[in-house]
Amino acid sequence: MSNNRYVRQTILPGFGNDGQQKLKSAKVLVVGAGGLGVPVLTYLNAMGVGTLGIVDADVVSLSNLHRQVLYTENMVGQAKVLAAKNQLHLQNSDTEILVHHTFLTVINALEIIRDYDVVIDATDNFPTRYLINDACVILKKPFVYGALHSFEGQVSVFNYKGGPTYRCLFPEMPGPDAVPNCNEHGVLGIVPGIIGNLQALEAIKIITGIGEVLSGVLLLFDGLSQRYQRMNLKLNPENLSIEQLATTYEFDCETPLTSIDAKDFQKLYDSGIPNLLDVRTDKEFTRQHIDGAKHIPLGELKDRVGEINLDAPVYVICQSGIRSKKAIVQLKELLPSSEFVNVLGGMNHIDVYALAH
Repeated sequence: MSNNRYVRQTILPGFGNDGQQKLKSAKVLVVGAGGLGVPVLTYLNAMGVGTLGIVDADVVSLSNLHRQVLYTENMVGQAKVLAAKNQLHLQNSDTEILVHHTFLTVINALEIIRDYDVVIDATDNFPTRYLINDACVILKKPFVYGALHSFEGQVSVFNYKGGPTYRCLFPEMPGPDAVPNCNEHGVLGIVPGIIGNLQALEAIKIITGIGEVLSGVLLLFDGLSQRYQRMNLKLNPENLSIEQLATTYEFDCETPLTSIDAKDFQKLYDSGIPNLLDVRTDKEFTRQHIDGAKHIPLGELKDRVGEINLDAPVYVICQSGIRSKKAIVQLKELLPSSEFVNVLGGMNHIDVYALAH
């Protein structure tokens, strides 16, 4: 490709051809090809980062499209890593795109991350963030953090040149319902684009050495007021001493659960309405629900357990499968002899036109 491709940034004082060459030589891993990952991948690819790795096990769904603007309607059902790779290749054929069609796990994290210079956390859950953090500390890799909540977002850079880590911000993993992700609580489509672009900017600064990296600083963004705030973070030196990954980074890992895939649940529904318990909020249930479901919000479950029909297996559903798992943990403590089944992926993976109001 002609050097004219990048001329608008190579003419920048302080960046120049040297900065462009650093981008070309860089290898960046993006964990998550969703709301945050899409703008990160799009801009790093366009700006000339030489190698981009993508970790994601999900497929494109219709509900992704309002914020994951790399994908199109005809890609629904395709693996995100493959859809992203094809789109990014059309945008910049010079970039080497490496796909890891898998979840990041204790088993593969060190092996995958080891080959990259910078890791970008574009996930939406606490367990994976702690896994990324610990693997990056062990391998001495900086990682760029981003998170979303409704109309808000936050960005920081962890483990950069001995700076604070993610565990300096959150020493212990919060509970599974402490901060709902966008699948549970929703997100305005433009907000992931803003936060993802800020993450991409931090990666560019790390790679090229320009500007001031957000190490030791948590940047908070409020989309409704268009305000940014900065919060300083202090390093706890003990958080740099991690030498091995934990055995697991899952919520409630000690509690085995019976589960059913959303597609199999739909087949079950077609043969007769199952004994379904919906543990979402009143607002969520009113907006959209499955005909015949018993509705008891998670926070009211212990007080209303007597309303549940225990004559048949109880299928438990929420928006994405997180709260339903926690509900089953509570129910098994209260009703150890009853049978509960978690609907994996929740309402996000259900054909709402066929089943829901």
